[in-house]
Amino acid sequence: MNAQVALKSYSDVKVKAGVAGATPHGLIQMLYDGLLERMAQLKGAIEQNNIELKNLKVNQATSILLGLRDALNIDQGNALVDRLDDLYEYIQRQLWRAHANNQPELLDECNQLITEISSAWRQITPLV
Repeated sequence: MNAQVALKSYSDVKVKAGVAGATPHGLIQMLYDGLLERMAQLKGAIEQNNIELKNLKVNQATSILLGLRDALNIDQGNALVDRLDDLYEYIQRQLWRAHANNQPELLDECNQLITEISSAWRQITPLV
């Protein structure tokens, strides 16, 4: 087994184990962490003109954003939830704009926004 395959297998097992033992609060944090990682990888792929990796990472980042949006309780009519939904939608548009136009600098704002939300999320005490 080559080292790359072994590393991917380890990473997959680590993520599955983390998900299995995570609280709902922890799962959202994992989504934020995964999104930040995919956006960084997308930026690198754009800068390196790696089309295959660029396509993969924009799709992965979009999937994570959709997961975050699905986790929102839109029916509750909460202004914060509505703002988060709008923000996630904006970030998704920016990811695709960066992807389509090869503009990695557009990802800097997305990274900053998700980092701020993630930081705030970490400060919330999860309900048990």
